[in-house]
Amino acid sequence: MSVVITECPRDAMQGLHDFVPTEKKIKYINLLIEAGFPIIDFGSYVSPKAIPQMADTHKVLDGLELKDHTKLLAIVANARGADDACSRAEISFLGYPFSVSETFQQRNTNASIEQSLSRLEEIKTKSDKANKDLVVYLSMAFGNPYGDKWHPDIVTSWAERLSKEFGISYISPSDTIGSADEDGIKGLFSTLLKELPELHISAHLHAKPEEVKDKLAWAYEAGCRRFDGAMAGFGGCPMAKDDLTGNMATEQMLRYFQEINLDLGLNHEALNKAQNMLPEIFPL
Repeated sequence: MSVVITECPRDAMQGLHDFVPTEKKIKYINLLIEAGFPIIDFGSYVSPKAIPQMADTHKVLDGLELKDHTKLLAIVANARGADDACSRAEISFLGYPFSVSETFQQRNTNASIEQSLSRLEEIKTKSDKANKDLVVYLSMAFGNPYGDKWHPDIVTSWAERLSKEFGISYISPSDTIGSADEDGIKGLFSTLLKELPELHISAHLHAKPEEVKDKLAWAYEAGCRRFDGAMAGFGGCPMAKDDLTGNMATEQMLRYFQEINLDLGLNHEALNKAQNMLPEIFPL
């Protein structure tokens, strides 16, 4: 299987204090599309009070110039958001954040784990009807800062349950606060890929710049071939804690794959143009 990178401008922008003008979002994401990323996490249909940066997702989508090589993913947190996302033919994937931590589930989506399962079932029904794939992000998959019970086996059992009971085929263990270490990354991905080979397992890792190469290599060596990233490593979950640990920097990921002789076939001219736009969007 070749490597699949999901570029995540939504994740990179969502925690910014200053609102990024819709026109700039459109221009930036269109460059990412032109660059050839197979999946782009472009926006979210959630409460604008919770994530005001994403209030213009519908307008951003209207301005995107889609190509056959790129599919769009939108995050949803409830049935209403799923209805909004399912109403747009341009969207191929819905993403739903499900936490193995009760505390973080409440903090992130204002729901308990049991309530979240009910939401998930409703969202899955809607996504199936609209012929869209549902990606479930397993938040707090590599540790828990709140004192909730955590173990890699808990994460694996949730992935298995979501697959068997809800028909989820895309699972993304998420290093929400950047706490994953070598044993955690290698252990979880090797176990998931061995126990659930029919699933599409992706790595949504957060890391400091000096940690990116190691975390990426550990996941790749464990057999993972699907990765989420964000240009320059911006982002992090604003619901997790005050000091954000950013996303895996896409540029560093691409350098690693180049070092191991993997050509992902991206348009580097468009990629450079997107990089040149970063100072217009993010506080550098």
